Amino acid sequence: MAEAPQFTTLGCRLNAYETEAMTDLARQAGLGEAMVVNTCAVTAEAVRKAKKEIRRLRRSNPAAPLIVTGCAAQTEPETFAAMPEVTRVIGNTEKMQPETWAGLAPDLIGRTETVQVDDIMSVRETAGHLIDGFGTRSRAYVQVQNGCDHRCTFCIIPYGRGNSRSVPAGVVVDQIKRLVGKGFNEVVLTGVDLTSWGADLPAHPRLGDLVMRILKLVPDLPRLRISSIDSIEADPALMQAIADEPRLMPHLHLSLQHGDDLILKRMKRRHLRDDAVAFCDEARRLRPDMTFGADIIAGFPTESEAQFESSLKLVADCGLTWLHVFPYSKRAGTPAARIPDQVPGPVIRERAARLRAAGADRVQAHLAEQVGRTHSVLLENSRMGRTAQFAEVAFDADQPEGEIVTARITGTAGERLVA
Repeated sequence: MAEAPQFTTLGCRLNAYETEAMTDLARQAGLGEAMVVNTCAVTAEAVRKAKKEIRRLRRSNPAAPLIVTGCAAQTEPETFAAMPEVTRVIGNTEKMQPETWAGLAPDLIGRTETVQVDDIMSVRETAGHLIDGFGTRSRAYVQVQNGCDHRCTFCIIPYGRGNSRSVPAGVVVDQIKRLVGKGFNEVVLTGVDLTSWGADLPAHPRLGDLVMRILKLVPDLPRLRISSIDSIEADPALMQAIADEPRLMPHLHLSLQHGDDLILKRMKRRHLRDDAVAFCDEARRLRPDMTFGADIIAGFPTESEAQFESSLKLVADCGLTWLHVFPYSKRAGTPAARIPDQVPGPVIRERAARLRAAGADRVQAHLAEQVGRTHSVLLENSRMGRTAQFAEVAFDADQPEGEIVTARITGTAGERLVA
């Protein structure tokens, strides 16, 4: 097999999924000597990390072609093209096309344009399923959707990913059947705006319809998990699946972003605080063992201390456990960046730290509640697995990797359970 190039992946799980596909495309094109950075654009810090990594890679290898792609390359191609370390800048659509990589073969380096980034808003289809089995030996990730039609005032991602587009249900089901046939015991559905799945397909199915179809047509799949969702767009079939389908894991990561109604409106979110609390209450009523993660932004422009406290209180009011806390990052080209009342950086960092501390407390409380209970644990390696609620479990003896075992929780260690 041809040598694969050196990839560095920054950002989300979808980027990691796409890196796996690009690795095969670049290997087939004979680009084994290349270095590739798959960038993230979600925050200004993410872009700074990408630049730092590019400079580090160039110092480590002054001669190899260095290709930059991903969301930051899509939104700021000129920034990376201006870096002397960079050989090529490739957009998010182009990076998934075999002909792009074939055109970068070593004998053609220097003959193609430095920047290959087209208008991503013109893209109407998501990339074909190029890989089966990205993830651990036990868990596979399946991309069912890409892009976003919403325009939250803080978010640059639609300009990196384009408008929402869905993978047809039949294609998804066929891929999951192949994954189950290869021995995967858990599949995670991923996307940029997962609850918008189906809006661009005939008959406009919803995410819940896809979930129910997968569970019906792939009866041998032990576990189906959903990544991040927008709770206000949860459809009736999805709520039915939460209530009635034990193979759908009782863990949802919610795109909440804030706990104050005025800030939510300024963010151009589609829900209010009460909507978030009501969703969590209903989901937990339907599935008492449900756990929630959430994205929350600290320090959005105009955020007062009282408004921040509303976010802090939301952690308890929604019963959140796994928090992803983002210090607000000013992104050029977004409406929020033009709001004059920006919160000072030190205040943003202090508020983010308080949110993280609240999240850490919630994790410890959740773990303590599990001691003495029995859980089904999917083994990611011989000594570590995860419960259905996604808590890590450490074992003191080797277990069969990739299998689901029944384990009694005997204690906690840091942010892990012990079995």
